[in-house]
Amino acid sequence: MQNNPNLISIPALKILPAYTGLNTVEAILQVPRARRLLWLEILFNDELDLQPWQNHPEVQDAYQKACQWFTTYRSLIQSVVPRASLPLGSGKIDQREYRRFAETLQFLAPSSPPSHSISK
Repeated sequence: MQNNPNLISIPALKILPAYTGLNTVEAILQVPRARRLLWLEILFNDELDLQPWQNHPEVQDAYQKACQWFTTYRSLIQSVVPRASLPLGSGKIDQREYRRFAETLQFLAPSSPPSHSISK
């Protein structure tokens, strides 16, 4: 296979294709619902190269939001999904989005054996 310098490397999305069916950042930026979920992709996918979109306001907002959530839940995130650290984010997170965060974390968590309940 020849190397073609005109080919652009497409960042590997891990989460948003499952949630939205979209496979590129360009497509995500065109769909309002997908844009609202971009912070989750940034938060959990440390292989995502956002360099081509670093000046896009919605990407900047999603990145800042991911940093805020990472700052708040760093230990939990890294215990389930090892990833490189994001910069510390200042500001409060919106706890109304915790369910979406938890669902995504569960989606990415490695399978584990079922827990055993203690009978009374």
